[in-house]
Amino acid sequence: MNPNVKISENIAVLATMDPVSVAAGTVVSGFVSMRDFASLAALLMVGAMGASGTIDAKLRQATSAGGAGAKDITGKAITQLLAASNSPSQVLIECRADDLDVNNAYEYVALSVTVGTAASVLGAVLLGGNGRFQPASAFNQGAVAQVI
Repeated sequence: MNPNVKISENIAVLATMDPVSVAAGTVVSGFVSMRDFASLAALLMVGAMGASGTIDAKLRQATSAGGAGAKDITGKAITQLLAASNSPSQVLIECRADDLDVNNAYEYVALSVTVGTAASVLGAVLLGGNGRFQPASAFNQGAVAQVI
């Protein structure tokens, strides 16, 4: 561990779901490549949930940035969040590159969030970690305005 290395040099903001009220249905982040990262973490932040609302989230993998052949990543789904007990809350789903079906050329990952019953406020960030190149922040998505 090197205490002189900034966190921003080790992680990159690869994709986001900006905070917003989401109607019942499914939203999916963009698919991001794990080619340059050994791991990825999806941070889901849930605010006010509609009455009797539910939220499910999982990581999906694909063979292209466009989502070709998309399928779930085994073991990368949360336990359903309920308005009665999980509003507000945060969940973190971690994934390593070797969790993907690399033998069949799966290298892209996206976060899929399903809002059930009632609109809920949520936001999410997909972070790439343990990059092959430093600083990892060089791979930040274009919407990252500042790294201080």
